[in-house]
Amino acid sequence: MLITIANLFNDDEVAALRSALEALPWQDGSRTAGSLGRSVKHNRQADEHAAQAAGIVGSVLQRLEATPRFVAAALPRLIYPPRFNRYGVGETYGAHVDGALMRLPGTGTLFRSDLSATLFLSPPEAYDGGVLEIDTCFGVQEVKLAAGDLVLYPASSLHQVTPVTRGERLASFFWIQSLVRDTDVRTALLDLDDAIQALTRERAPTDPVLLSLTGVYHNLLRHHAET
Repeated sequence: MLITIANLFNDDEVAALRSALEALPWQDGSRTAGSLGRSVKHNRQADEHAAQAAGIVGSVLQRLEATPRFVAAALPRLIYPPRFNRYGVGETYGAHVDGALMRLPGTGTLFRSDLSATLFLSPPEAYDGGVLEIDTCFGVQEVKLAAGDLVLYPASSLHQVTPVTRGERLASFFWIQSLVRDTDVRTALLDLDDAIQALTRERAPTDPVLLSLTGVYHNLLRHHAET
């Protein structure tokens, strides 16, 4: 399931992020790819070890944690620190699947990637190509969102970024280990949460139907969550 979250950052905030990113050193993106990924990854990536990077990463993490739609959709247990990449003309990232297990930077903690995320930081009219293509059970889905918008999709998906033919594509990318590993269960919980939120706007907090559905949600989450 693909989930988009619009306006995670507004235009002014995106401009500030872009300005901060320009001050970072940029490196060959293939250095962080696996053995197969190196042959198809042709982009540039911000040096995550640069002193200025911590503040930018922190601002993205804080916004994610304060965004109810992201929390409801991802049910995050751990978030891999956001990284940033850029694609100029001719740059691309061919078809690949993200690694299943990673080590969280600076720790020995093993991290399972359940969800992949892309936060778009360039407006779509600023570049041609650079489309995120995700292979789903409904066929290949093309994603090219407004600056400040986020897309979540299963990390198990085969996906690629098509070659940029004009301009430059700037984005953040990261992974989430969810409290609920099963995609279908997580999707069902999100649907149930959406229904509860809709009823909350229409009914009193003491409404028995609302209370019953809320209890069902939390009991299902309690059953499936891995802490």
